[in-house]
Amino acid sequence: MTTPKILSVGLEPTLINFSEPAYAAFPGMTAEKVMAGLNHDVATLNGLGYEATLCLVDFGETAESVLQTTLAQCAYDCVVIGAGVRLIAQNTPLFEKLVNIIHQYAPGAKMCFNTRPDDTADALKRWV
Repeated sequence: MTTPKILSVGLEPTLINFSEPAYAAFPGMTAEKVMAGLNHDVATLNGLGYEATLCLVDFGETAESVLQTTLAQCAYDCVVIGAGVRLIAQNTPLFEKLVNIIHQYAPGAKMCFNTRPDDTADALKRWV
């Protein structure tokens, strides 16, 4: 049995303005805390037997090409799009772009969605 390959897609934390009202639901959040959470999540997934890779994108200027390039490097079994992309209303156009890139360049990959960094494994278990 091969190791399931997982791609976790999220926003580059240093590009997020945590003082914007859209991010008010996450008081005290910083780029460093987000990055630490993302790295911990990938390490947890790898520890559970997945081969997890992190793909960080911007708000749309290069997000499509970055994701397309990443998808071309490996046949992923599942792609996770993080809550920071999906749950912030102003990021909906970016979310749509990313879903369509996955659909086009990784049509065999399942997609799943976490609600917070520490429940990604639960989301994966639903599909992988």
